[in-house]
Amino acid sequence: MKYVALVYYQESEIDRMSEREWHDLNQECVASVEKLTESGHFVTGQPLASVENATTVRVRNSETLISDGPFAETKEQLAGFYLLEARDLNEALQLASGIPPARLGSIEVRPVRELPPKDPL
Repeated sequence: MKYVALVYYQESEIDRMSEREWHDLNQECVASVEKLTESGHFVTGQPLASVENATTVRVRNSETLISDGPFAETKEQLAGFYLLEARDLNEALQLASGIPPARLGSIEVRPVRELPPKDPL
């Protein structure tokens, strides 16, 4: 079963890191992905650019509204995601605990929901 591990942390903590600390954290993430790939648990994933680059789209009454910034004001920002293949939620949680930014913020784990097949015409 597939699980998404959403990585959240406060960007202000990242901004306070030295270039070396940021580099070392990124290298830990690369090593984590390699380990998850070798064990057959990593499907895909990607870090996200800063929320300063986020744009939110809403459609209300057929009108598209576009605003700068993330959808919700939160203390922690979505920083990236991992799509993991795991036997069950317990295994997914165990795998998520090894994602290095878990030390800085949080990792939200959710099962992937499959869409139903397209209705016949």
